Amino acid sequence: MSALPPTGALSGNTVGALVESGALWLASTGVSFGHGTTNAQDEAAWLVLWRLGLPLDSDLSDAPDSIRNQPVAQDQLAQVATLFAERIRSRKPAAYLTREAWLQGVPFYVDERAIVPRSLIAELLADGSIDDFLSDQTRKVLDLCTGNGSLAVLAAMAWPEVEVTGADISADALAVARINVDKHGLQDRIQLQLSDGLAALPGPWDLILCNPPYVNAASMAALPAEYCAEPELALAGGEDGMDFVRQLFAAAPACMSENAVIILEIGNERDYFEAAFPQLPAYWLETSAGEDQVLLVTRQALTAQTRLTAQ
Repeated sequence: MSALPPTGALSGNTVGALVESGALWLASTGVSFGHGTTNAQDEAAWLVLWRLGLPLDSDLSDAPDSIRNQPVAQDQLAQVATLFAERIRSRKPAAYLTREAWLQGVPFYVDERAIVPRSLIAELLADGSIDDFLSDQTRKVLDLCTGNGSLAVLAAMAWPEVEVTGADISADALAVARINVDKHGLQDRIQLQLSDGLAALPGPWDLILCNPPYVNAASMAALPAEYCAEPELALAGGEDGMDFVRQLFAAAPACMSENAVIILEIGNERDYFEAAFPQLPAYWLETSAGEDQVLLVTRQALTAQTRLTAQ
């Protein structure tokens, strides 16, 4: 790719003009989205507002008092252009450049040591969709494959009465999670644990949240550069994407309380999941991405599955 001029592809003297110009620049260079935004317009707004130190939820409508009409000085234009050029040149997700990602309106620190948080489980924590599957006995919650700790933090916020453990096989990811636990003042509510799957996590757990590595081998080979900038350990799930899930389901019943459930995200891998576990009853949960991305499995179902496999 040829070198990008620092300001040549970005123009305008207002916030709105920079966003529009930036969106065109991003769209014309073929960058990929999916790490907090889904399109060039939203990502351009994120980058412009962040670089100018403006709230990311700023009003960018055509209203006369909108921040959209706020003037931008030449030195500010140069700073924004440099950020856009780095986004395009490096193909890193914007969150790695801003060192910040948001889930359900909550800000989280992130860097290249952990996957950019985007789990759909966050929606279910925020809107109470999981609550009906819990009871007044739900006390110990595990966020397995916690990454930067965002789901552990959101779980602690959603249920003030529970104890949360965030676990990961990556010490680097846990270092990022520590930043977020401290950032939100949840040191007394959230423990962090290094563990390969459930090996160091005997429980018993009342609820296990898990957004595991589930991308199948063919999809891994075709990932855009932005996804390849993330730790492969957090994405690659083996030939059919189900390697970690098989390990989890085999070990989980012994680590779960009697009425415990697992909330599992498997992205676009439902076909592979159902091929791997054809007799396992799973309850699919509705999210903004549809009803085939996140599922719930009970301990009883997993125990029955284990018996069938053993026969």
